[in-house]
Amino acid sequence: MRRTSPGLLAAVLALTALLTACGSGTKSTSTGTTQVTIAGSDHLGGAPVHTATENNQWAANHLTPKLQSFTTGRDALNAVLGGQAQYAVVGDLPAVSAILADRKIKILAALSGFTDWRLLTATSSGITSFADLKGRKIGLPEGTNVQYALSGMLTRAGLKPADVTLVNLAPNQVTASLARGDIDAGLTFPSFYDATKATLGSKYRELRYGGYTYRTLLITAAGTSTATSTAVLRTLITATKTMAQDPAAARKEVVSQAEGAVQPGFVNRHYTSYAYEVALDEPLLKLLLAEGAWAKSAQKLSGTPDRATFLQHIDREPLTAAASTAVTLH
Repeated sequence: MRRTSPGLLAAVLALTALLTACGSGTKSTSTGTTQVTIAGSDHLGGAPVHTATENNQWAANHLTPKLQSFTTGRDALNAVLGGQAQYAVVGDLPAVSAILADRKIKILAALSGFTDWRLLTATSSGITSFADLKGRKIGLPEGTNVQYALSGMLTRAGLKPADVTLVNLAPNQVTASLARGDIDAGLTFPSFYDATKATLGSKYRELRYGGYTYRTLLITAAGTSTATSTAVLRTLITATKTMAQDPAAARKEVVSQAEGAVQPGFVNRHYTSYAYEVALDEPLLKLLLAEGAWAKSAQKLSGTPDRATFLQHIDREPLTAAASTAVTLH
C-alpha cells in the first residue's frame, strides 16, 4: 500500500475543513462565534443585514458576519452555489430560476417587499403609456426582476413579449443607452433611477407600475446548518424591529454599510418604497408560482412551477424556530 505523505494529508484535511465551513458556518476560535458569509446585491431590500451589522446585533446570536456585495442577485446566488458564501440576499426571480433549473438552494425567508417599478424613457420617444411600447426597443438586464416587471406592464397594455424588442444591458448601461437613443425605453434597478433622471434632465419621462410586489429573499445552499440559519434569522428579526423604531438611523446604516454603492439621496428618497418584514407567507408562494410560470415560458426552463416544487425549496424550520408567528405558509 502506498503511504500518504504528511503534506498531502494536511492539504486534504484543510480542503475538507473549508468545504464543511462553507456548508454550515465557520467557527471562530478567537471569538467563540460562528462566521457567516452573506452575499447581497439590493442594499435597500437587504437593509436588515446592514442594520444588524452596524449595530453589532449578530453578536447576541454568537455570529460574526462577512458581507459580500455583487451587482445582481444572480451573482449573489451564484456565490452560494459556488461555495463562496453561505447565504445570499437576492430577488425572488433569481431564486425562482434557480429552483426551476434544479439548483440546490433553500429559501429561508422574505426580508422585504418593493412595488415602485418605473419604465424610463425620453420625451422624444413619444412613449406616454405602456401601450406605446409596441414595436419599440427596450433595454434591461434580462433574466432579472425588471424583466418580470416588464411582462406585467405589457400584459396591462394588452401586449405580448413578441410585440417588443429586448436589448440585454447591464443595469448601469441603461441610462447611457437611453441618452444615446440606442433604445426607446429602459428598465433597471431602482439605484439607477436618479442617475437616469439627472442625465436626461428635461427630456426625462417615467411610467410607474405597481402591479408587481418584488420580494427580497434570504437563501442558502441545501444542507446548511439549521441552527446557524435560525441564529441568522433571529438577528435579522431584531434588526427589522430596530429599523421600525428609528427609520432615519436605518437609512444612515444602509449608506454606511454599502460603502459608496448607494448615495444618501437615493436611500432617503426610496426607503419608503420598501416594506420590511421577515416572513414566509402565502403571498410569497403565490408570487413564486406566478413567476415560475412566466420563467418557464420566457427562459425555457425544464422544471415544473407548481406548489410542490417550490415548497421543496422552502425551509420553514429555521424561521419557525426563530419566530413561529412569522411563518404562515403551510
